[in-house]
Amino acid sequence: MSHHIREAFREQGRACDRLGSPFMARLMPLVGQRLDPGTAVGARCLSWPGVPGPTGDSLPLRLAGALHGLVLDGSAPSLAAVYPPAEATDDALWQAVDGALRHHEARILAWLERAPQTNEVRRAAAVIAGIWWALGQVGPRPVVLSELGASAGLNLELGRFAVMLEDVRHGPADAVVTLQPDWRGAARPDPSPVRVADRRGVDLSPLDVSDLVDALRLQAYLWPDQPERLARTRAAMTLVAAPPDAGDAAPWLEARLAAARPGMLHVVYTTIAAQYFPAATQARIAASLSQAGALARADAPILHLALEADHDAPGAGLTATLWRGGAPVRMLLGRADFHGAWIDWSPRTDAPI
Repeated sequence: MSHHIREAFREQGRACDRLGSPFMARLMPLVGQRLDPGTAVGARCLSWPGVPGPTGDSLPLRLAGALHGLVLDGSAPSLAAVYPPAEATDDALWQAVDGALRHHEARILAWLERAPQTNEVRRAAAVIAGIWWALGQVGPRPVVLSELGASAGLNLELGRFAVMLEDVRHGPADAVVTLQPDWRGAARPDPSPVRVADRRGVDLSPLDVSDLVDALRLQAYLWPDQPERLARTRAAMTLVAAPPDAGDAAPWLEARLAAARPGMLHVVYTTIAAQYFPAATQARIAASLSQAGALARADAPILHLALEADHDAPGAGLTATLWRGGAPVRMLLGRADFHGAWIDWSPRTDAPI
């Protein structure tokens, strides 16, 4: 069992390397190699009963978040001294980590019991691009946002974000968040003003940015050598007035879809969240979208956007289904980095989605 757990940490390190975090690429396999079953945290990790890796319980990121939280709130000065931007040898880094695991045992064990929540703001650029595409199909109109797996609700504020498309900035002039993905592919989306008339999200365990503990958790899952992600998240946190609703996404969405929204585009979306929904929830969501879509009219279209891992690479697939009366339009709009660093905009109607 312990070999399986240690491999999950190595796998997470490789994933972090691909996503541009040399520190995490080094920390994860180091921790996995040296975890001591004689400590409470080591024993808990090395006997983890579920699927520990990135496609399951994300145990390595749970532990990494707990450690980063200790750095961010000043609880572990010795650990902060070897975290970025500081540099340290592997031995010095592990000595500080091991000390934190022992001295903050109860807090770390508690953090291990909760799944990571990474409310990555840059993913909103892919959602905005998808909304641009849909508005090009149905014409300018206000949008209604319904986000499933919304975490702290940062990306529900996407109407207040600006996006750089090549060298041109699109969005509010006073935006405190500007997203600058690397645009790839031969095509480019056609920008259109995103006017949000209503926004709500749902999450099984939503985070409240006004709560100090939740705010720390939201920041702790960002990687220590990527300070720009932390700055962007903190800026987005200033825009959130209230946390998302708490609950299962399926019945919540059914209630949202039941409301008539003439003259508006209702956008239902997920960003690297649907894979964590139980199979029954996924099936119920698909059924409610199909049912509501069948009743959609040209003056009240419904758009389902999903930025989710699939069986292709690199990154995640960005898919769209648009209902506006008649047969739905289904598109693979392209692919995007899991953290939104790049978007390959390559719309296709012949791709499986």
